[in-house]
Amino acid sequence: MIRVLLADDEELIRVALATLLDLEPDLDVVAQAADGDAAVRAALDHRPDVAVVDLEMPRRTGFEVTADLVRALPSCAVVILTGHGRPAHLPQALAAGARGFVPKGSPGGTLADVIRRVHAGGRYVDPALAADALTIPPCPLTPRELETLRLAEYGTPVAVIARRVHLSSGTVRNYLATAVQKLGVASRTEAVRVAREHGWL
Repeated sequence: MIRVLLADDEELIRVALATLLDLEPDLDVVAQAADGDAAVRAALDHRPDVAVVDLEMPRRTGFEVTADLVRALPSCAVVILTGHGRPAHLPQALAAGARGFVPKGSPGGTLADVIRRVHAGGRYVDPALAADALTIPPCPLTPRELETLRLAEYGTPVAVIARRVHLSSGTVRNYLATAVQKLGVASRTEAVRVAREHGWL
């Protein structure tokens, strides 16, 4: 039997997936979690062979959970399941150590097949996302520009950002203005949106 952990903050989806996977004769859902912290704790408690984790969860993202499990429980293969798969997420998922990357809209039997594949040592990446990932533009922003843009996402005042990154307010304003200019948009809000859409933040 392949022991599986399911982590998704949407209970209906998590329970439905558990029900479907439990119909498979060789799969056993041994634990479920509703957020990233609970996913890591459940994995350490139950020692699953495969963890299926949602990309966007409270407390820790699917990327963070994956990286934590790769370090703490290397025998557990991680599959990231996402309803908001963007091409730029794929390299991040692989860099974190995920062995599978599956959109939630995949055909019913896909997830069970992917679980079997990664348990056997293979990998699976959704073909459409893989093709799109080959065409995404490189990020034009420097790490400092990305950092200040990320901190500005929720309307954080420049003075607060400056304190957090140990820079002057003028330097932070310059980084933000450069990010806006490089992305060809009219405001910080639009710059954040574009960077998010491309998966750079």
